[in-house]
Amino acid sequence: MHPFRLAIEHHGDQESLDFWVGLPQDMKNLARDLYQTKCRMNETIVVCHSEPGAWYPPLFETFPCPPSVYHNFKFVIGRTMFETDRVNAEHVERCNRMDYVWVPTEFHVSTFVESGVDPSKVVKIVQPIDVKFFDPDKYKPLDLASRAKLVLGLSAVNESFVFLSIFKWEYRKGWDVLLRSYLKEFSKDDKVALYLLTNPYHTDRNFGNKILDFVENSDLREPVNGWAAVYVIDTHIAQSEFPRVYKAADAFVLPTRGEGWGRPIVEAMSMSLPVIATNWSGPTEYLTEDNSYLLPVDRMSEVMEGPFKGHLWAEPCEYKLQVLMRQVVKNLDVAKAKGRKARKDMVTRFSPEIVADIVMDHIQNILVH
Repeated sequence: MHPFRLAIEHHGDQESLDFWVGLPQDMKNLARDLYQTKCRMNETIVVCHSEPGAWYPPLFETFPCPPSVYHNFKFVIGRTMFETDRVNAEHVERCNRMDYVWVPTEFHVSTFVESGVDPSKVVKIVQPIDVKFFDPDKYKPLDLASRAKLVLGLSAVNESFVFLSIFKWEYRKGWDVLLRSYLKEFSKDDKVALYLLTNPYHTDRNFGNKILDFVENSDLREPVNGWAAVYVIDTHIAQSEFPRVYKAADAFVLPTRGEGWGRPIVEAMSMSLPVIATNWSGPTEYLTEDNSYLLPVDRMSEVMEGPFKGHLWAEPCEYKLQVLMRQVVKNLDVAKAKGRKARKDMVTRFSPEIVADIVMDHIQNILVH
């Protein structure tokens, strides 16, 4: 087996200083070491991890990847994913320029090939989850209420059940479905709370008002005994504190319309949380009847704006989400057992060591051929 030298360079999205500062020290040290490593071009296998629009020549201003023309390197691999039912024609063309395209799930293997990406180039390399970092036995819960704003309902000191959802504030994430189902199913007397940990995505930060406007303009009626509590956390939480956020919750819920992978879902699973998530797109790679609550899809709907306009994604079933959320609250023992199974599956299928072996096997393969 060849010994490999590994190096990283920044590419694609803008750098986030907040994210860097909040990383655990060992991750920072590793990143610094990899950033300072140098490789010779003609011996290098380049892996470009981003959406294909950032690949050389990029469609917008960014550090291009590969850092110069394709044939200067031994191999060039694109690692990417999409949240809809297909891949744009210009992205298909860019994928076919690569030697290989790594995608994280079976869902992507089929959508990429059906969209016209050369099947011999598409390879499934699942995404890892750091199960030693996201380990429920290592952490005490974070005091969520001290970081959150109450936007609906009354703050109850004795809230006995906490739902958590983590997402960028965009329509794709199904926050509208989540709010409708939660507010229809529960009232103040249920002693539940929903915490939304979110950040802006091409929007302003005013999430409290967005939620109040949404409720006011919907067909939702306030229960006689008052709304169940909804909180928003929109301040930056350091990556090193994230396991404590999950530890403070009783269940994680994300009725998404489409995911490439669904990082908060696997983080919650690694922390042994029972998870309710849409049974479509990327998460179908790891969600099962035994390790989670599968939220069925009512129908497919058309993406109405943005770069994926005209593509299709899922409309999760609102009524079934109500049923599943109630089920988790009522049968906590069953929910906790699913959470334990979820952690076990993350450890045995998606730990960094296991995914590293999958990557090594593929690289050894291409070097031999």
